[in-house]
Amino acid sequence: MDEQTHFGYERVAPEEKAAKVGAVFDRVASRYDVMNDLMSLGLHRAWKAFAVAIARPRPGERLLDVATGSADLARSLASRVGASGEVWLTDINASMLARGRDRMIDAGCSAPAVQCNAEQLPFPDRHFDCVTVAFGLRNMTRKDLALAEMTRVLKSGGRLLVLEFSKVWKPLEAAYDLYSFKVLPWLGKRVAGDEAAYRYLAESIRMHPDQDELSRMLEAAGLARVEYFNLSAGVVALHRGYRF
Repeated sequence: MDEQTHFGYERVAPEEKAAKVGAVFDRVASRYDVMNDLMSLGLHRAWKAFAVAIARPRPGERLLDVATGSADLARSLASRVGASGEVWLTDINASMLARGRDRMIDAGCSAPAVQCNAEQLPFPDRHFDCVTVAFGLRNMTRKDLALAEMTRVLKSGGRLLVLEFSKVWKPLEAAYDLYSFKVLPWLGKRVAGDEAAYRYLAESIRMHPDQDELSRMLEAAGLARVEYFNLSAGVVALHRGYRF
């Protein structure tokens, strides 16, 4: 059987997934930030603030934000590393990368922006003090290769932070499913004009590795001292690991 991967609940050839995900983000880019606030009730800001606190960026460090989207995380990181540090942006999607770059400029931050696939990062080995990816790993075709690449570009002692939707606390599953498969697509249709994109979001969350499985994937990529923090009863989890 030919190799296949998941695009939500749909099974597709690996070479098709990036194009399908790209089409989703091309359609929702202009309403992306509004939808983030609405569908998370603003909680995504607290999740990202927690990720920055756990990343502990220091002045002068060189950081990489993979799948940067509209660069919420990158802007906070840039404020921590200061003028003596660097924050690089990457995203496979040109529409989202342009949005992130523009928002960095509007915030008075200068950051190089590189359009690339996370499975083939165009950076040398051991180049960054910290790599972050927030709500982007779920959309990647070969997550193991992407994690290996993020590990490769980390310096010895550098840390990788993965902020992603995860496995919610079991007593909340029924309510969470109702919200995910009824409310989210409705919001997507009303606000972003794209019901299918937010149905894909709900499905992609269900197909993503849970907290323990993702921990094992980080370890397989070569990271040590892997740990995770559940946020909002496991709706989101933040994983951290170190390269040695």
